[in-house]
Amino acid sequence: MQSPRPDRIRKLLADLVAFDTVSDRSNLPLIDYIERYLASLGVSSQRIVDETGQKSSLWVTVGPEDKAGLVLSGHTDVVPVAGQDWSHNPFELVERDGKLYGRGTTDMKGFVAVCLAMVPEMLAADLKTPINLAISYDEEIGCVGVRPMLREVARKPVRPLGCFVGEPTRMQVIIGHKGKYGVRATFRGLARHSSIAPDGVNAIEYAAELIMEIRRRAALLAAGAEQSSLYDVPHSTLLTSIVRGGAALNIVPDHCAVEFECRGIGITESRQVTDAIIAWAKAEIEPRMRRQHPECGIDFEEILDYPALDTAADDPVVTLAKQLAGRNDHAKVAFGTEAGLFVSMADVPSVVVGPGAIAQAHTPDEFVEMSQLEACGDFVARLIAHCAT
Repeated sequence: MQSPRPDRIRKLLADLVAFDTVSDRSNLPLIDYIERYLASLGVSSQRIVDETGQKSSLWVTVGPEDKAGLVLSGHTDVVPVAGQDWSHNPFELVERDGKLYGRGTTDMKGFVAVCLAMVPEMLAADLKTPINLAISYDEEIGCVGVRPMLREVARKPVRPLGCFVGEPTRMQVIIGHKGKYGVRATFRGLARHSSIAPDGVNAIEYAAELIMEIRRRAALLAAGAEQSSLYDVPHSTLLTSIVRGGAALNIVPDHCAVEFECRGIGITESRQVTDAIIAWAKAEIEPRMRRQHPECGIDFEEILDYPALDTAADDPVVTLAKQLAGRNDHAKVAFGTEAGLFVSMADVPSVVVGPGAIAQAHTPDEFVEMSQLEACGDFVARLIAHCAT
């Protein structure tokens, strides 16, 4: 007799994809849906609502509430589809040749759908160790929504034994990822008619000096790569990603904003690298701007920050993850996840392991293979058996 599990996964994923949960809008309709689904199974959940009242995370416990459990963690938000060339409605699940297409199928509603589809099997297993579902929001804009939930977790009487964050890894166990620190540098120049350009302070040209310094330091980081590293990109990276400035061709620009980031291998490296760049700009660029006009200068502000993950290869959560995945290899990745926050904020040992490939995330016609969702279902089934004994 064919297992009903694949059909449950398909149905739940179709329903989740249909909710437009791009980060600039509310995820409450999706949260309502998950709560109703869980309530139909007799499972309660705890909402952790943000200060606007328009976003919420869910913390779910299946099994004994007074014992330390194991966490399956996923986010509900997705990246925008605007400007992408989709062959169909991105918020409608389409299946072709064993692939399920739709925004968020890989990143990471596929994993959430699998976890929800496995709740009936969790309930039937008489769990001795509880399984927690941690369902967050606004991961895509800096791992924002998981933080209030983790503050609640850190206050609970018992701390979870470990966490599996289901970002797309093709079910390979990931023990490390880079941290990220993002900065906006706003250059304040002095506008003048372009015919008397020397009387002005050109914010864009000074910003260009910062951009070139970021590029120079990025090359130095790449040159120092450790070829034996487990990381797919074996060095910290720097990137200038957004530049905005100027008003008209015949006006000396008095404003330019530059956004840049570092993805650092070490726990604190991303912040150290960007702090050094800020210090350089304040010492080398800003004094020259002020000599031209005392009110000119540079304002720096943090726009994003999340920590790296560095779980020891022999940590019990890694050993368990490999057993559940049915494989003995592990790796580290350049992309970031909420796993580092589970460690830093709640002291919960964590790894990343989930269905699909990161190459599909954020792309038009994003898809996840049904075989990957089934492999994830097998992972959770083994977790259920582990927690039942």
